Amino acid sequence: MAKFFTEQEIRGLLVFVPLTAIGVGILMLAQPKSTPEEARRVEQELQAAEQTASPDYDQRDAAERELKLRPFDPNTVTYEEMLEMGFLQKEALSLLRYRANGKVFRLPEEVDVCRGIDHPVYLQLKPYIRIGKEFAPKPKFERTPKKRAARELQQPQPFRIDTVSARYLQAITPLTEAQAETFIHWRDKADIHDMAGVRKSFAISDSLAVALEPYIIFPETKPRRINLNRADSVELLRVNGIGEKTAGEIVRYRERLGGFVRMEQLSEVKGVTESNYEKIIEQIYCDSCEIRKIDINFVAPKMLEGHPYIGERQLRKLTNKKSLKGGWSTVEELVEQEIFTREEAAKLAPYLVFGHRDGSDGQ
Repeated sequence: MAKFFTEQEIRGLLVFVPLTAIGVGILMLAQPKSTPEEARRVEQELQAAEQTASPDYDQRDAAERELKLRPFDPNTVTYEEMLEMGFLQKEALSLLRYRANGKVFRLPEEVDVCRGIDHPVYLQLKPYIRIGKEFAPKPKFERTPKKRAARELQQPQPFRIDTVSARYLQAITPLTEAQAETFIHWRDKADIHDMAGVRKSFAISDSLAVALEPYIIFPETKPRRINLNRADSVELLRVNGIGEKTAGEIVRYRERLGGFVRMEQLSEVKGVTESNYEKIIEQIYCDSCEIRKIDINFVAPKMLEGHPYIGERQLRKLTNKKSLKGGWSTVEELVEQEIFTREEAAKLAPYLVFGHRDGSDGQ
């Protein structure tokens, strides 16, 4: 009988087929799971991937590896992509296991509480973490609009191109939500002073630009945005959408919080409503480098009273556990001791440092 493959080709297939199967399995793991059955199946595939991993890979790369990071979404990044960026196998598998348990990363800080990824590694990853819009948290007051079979467009009124919201553009044009958000994102980076600038956005067609031209008001100069972490109540009053009472609430909440890390936190302030939130965020920004840190191992309990993310129950647990344990080294330890849930720890993580008796900083 004639042979269809040479012995060398057969040996190549024996190597290629298992590797392909492993690669397909790992790619399947990159999708977030929600049902217990799917989670168990993915867990079995993860265990198979661990068995096929090189036993000396992590030992060799831990000391000499060079991270080649690029922007990535922890909810969709694949096993192979993580290895290409310099992840250790234990780190990549840990991130996949988190997703296999039916969870998603909604904040960059949640990567810090993922088992297998040490805090120093997270600090290197943080500037490159990009949470996709479908996973990112929305302000509490935001409601998902009801789906309609056909959308009726409103009659457009004159509007400023530098402050118009994505929602208003959707209301007066056939743009989808994604297209409107794309234009707003591009608008905030560009300097638009005429129709030529509007047409540069690929989200706006020529026919739509012609239809909108009679209603667009262009600014003479692009307004200066206010730093939310530095502005006093007087400066906040210059922001369209912030009154005297709301300005005071923002300053008081910022003091209790220690500064704003993300713009979404503004929705937690009393007096900031859905109607003025969109106007406000177009005129301000926050520098997360200016937040006030908490040394959780040495801070006096009195100093934590009133913090928006630390309730009375957590404060009692912190005080009792610290007297027994003597302190913590990572956010993960606070979760393991059931002082905070993972969601609570992720919100608080940007404000924490872990000092030691020798004076060194846990970060």
